[in-house]
Amino acid sequence: MPETNPTPLESIELAAEQVRQQLNLPAFDAEAVAHLDHFITAQRGVLPAAEREGVVMALGCFLGQCLVRVYRGEWGTGKDGTTGVGMAGRFFFNPFQLVNTQLNEGESASVAAFFASVPARLKAPAPARKGWIS
Repeated sequence: MPETNPTPLESIELAAEQVRQQLNLPAFDAEAVAHLDHFITAQRGVLPAAEREGVVMALGCFLGQCLVRVYRGEWGTGKDGTTGVGMAGRFFFNPFQLVNTQLNEGESASVAAFFASVPARLKAPAPARKGWIS
């Protein structure tokens, strides 16, 4: 039987599942994101530079999958070509950048705080479009 390569989406989902299992978390939910937040904080300053990119990718897959499962997001490609999670047809979040930013800046860039802010973002009315002529 020939081997088939996983699709990009399957690769993301597989990486997210591996992180979930490694962190011993029961689900892709807000509680898991809180645990992820603490894990990222613990890695600050001790994560070897050579491992950083892989860790950001893996943890970003996990955070993104939590966004997909809890807030009905959808994995996709942004206008700038980055991979992320789209929501409500008007938001696009890059979970890899969110993880990387918390690694750089600490709790001021908490992924848990971001995750908790998503419902308010989704409820906010879309900004009015400006006309070309005012």
